[in-house]
Amino acid sequence: MAAGAAGMVLGRPLAPWDFGSTADIIRTIPQDLFAELCAQIIQYLQCKISGVNTVELCQRFHSAGIEISASDLAKVVNVVSSVFSTAAKNKLSSEEIYTRLGGAVGTLPKQALQVIRHVWNEQGNFIAGSEEANSIGMVAQLIDFQWKLGMAVGSDSCRSLKCPYVTMAVKVSDASGHVTSKSFEMTIPQFQNFYSQFKEMASVLETV
Repeated sequence: MAAGAAGMVLGRPLAPWDFGSTADIIRTIPQDLFAELCAQIIQYLQCKISGVNTVELCQRFHSAGIEISASDLAKVVNVVSSVFSTAAKNKLSSEEIYTRLGGAVGTLPKQALQVIRHVWNEQGNFIAGSEEANSIGMVAQLIDFQWKLGMAVGSDSCRSLKCPYVTMAVKVSDASGHVTSKSFEMTIPQFQNFYSQFKEMASVLETV
């Protein structure tokens, strides 16, 4: 793609990136930590890792004296992932990305622009135009699934003492690679219904 076509796809102009308040969050992140974040997002888009663990990254940031919440870091992950995904699908060069970022709504700091350009220049060619770049992020991905049996002392659905229940813990990576963990409880009848549906899915898969 020619440099003059940086803002065009199939003859149509690309919509300008709008970072809004996320640009202010990115300004608080040191260049080396932002580079680490960008590298993880690229690895996710290359299917080398299952997602970007913002909780662990938050701990790294806090250890470095950077106060940032997991929700704010998730916004940064979403924004940078969108930049790389758009660049991959439209086969933009690192210079084309740099030009478009410079004209974005909510301009990113220069050091962040330089990091994104450098990371894409080094790794972008491995995902640009690939099937992964076109398909990844369409739906969330299950990363981990755990369960344990417990005894309840009382709840809305289990009022008697020492009533057994199952705690489920799932870890999911969303479209941008942001990893979230969710836990929930089920009564034994609920779990048995859940299990029967999995058995039904397994039997259908055996016929494929």
